[in-house]
Amino acid sequence: MIYLKSESEIDKMRISAQLVSRTLGEVARYIEPGVTTGKLDQVAEDFIKKNDARAAFKGYGPANNPFPATLCVSVNEEVVHGIPGDRKLNEGDIVSIDCGVEKDGYFGDHAYTFIVGDCDEEVMRLLRITLESLYKGIDQAVHGNKVGDISNTIQSHCESEGFGVVRELVGHGLGKNLHEDPSVPNFGRRNRGERLRSGMTLAIEPMITLGNWKVQTQNDGWTVITADRSRSAHFEHDIVVREGEAEILSTFDYITEITKNEILDTKYG
Repeated sequence: MIYLKSESEIDKMRISAQLVSRTLGEVARYIEPGVTTGKLDQVAEDFIKKNDARAAFKGYGPANNPFPATLCVSVNEEVVHGIPGDRKLNEGDIVSIDCGVEKDGYFGDHAYTFIVGDCDEEVMRLLRITLESLYKGIDQAVHGNKVGDISNTIQSHCESEGFGVVRELVGHGLGKNLHEDPSVPNFGRRNRGERLRSGMTLAIEPMITLGNWKVQTQNDGWTVITADRSRSAHFEHDIVVREGEAEILSTFDYITEITKNEILDTKYG
């Protein structure tokens, strides 16, 4: 079931999305060689609580194995759902930080892949192309298009550059629930799938690898890694389908104010 949101609901979602954006900006202050992924998680948890919201990921999932942390912190070959802990970040790592909050009954869900220090040119190209694909996909999220138009645009852009597009993990609707219909794959055919309508709210999140698209889930039941152990990038925005041009509810501005490291030097940067 797809729920179209009213403008008052979208206003609440915008607040939640912006809180996630601000949280990622706070986390960005601490990303450097030697910091533990657990420290980043604590920074996020404290900031979310300070802003009278709830960490959406903590406790999410099956009763026998709920996700134990505020952030998903996924390093290098980890695609998504990495569990923070004692692991220290090293110079040249890349790390996807995915965060969700619930505030006033509505969810925000937003991710960014950070560079720890400096990285090599091919890894930087992976991040740039993945981020470009996110915005190209968002450009397709307009009333009258179909989900497949988003999916195919992301896939075509990334595969044309020689990168792998993860199949087993997808974007999604969101609103009163963290995950709602429809699913938004990062691969597919144009003019296929659910028709997009004004008021639909989506989390679009390309997950792209330096190698092939196949992934595995680790024994913790959460951490997804590339099967060939190649590095992976992940970016995510919350958007509203509109007539003519999608509205982006989240922002990377708080991150780039801190990092001063523009991955994408275009109108979207």
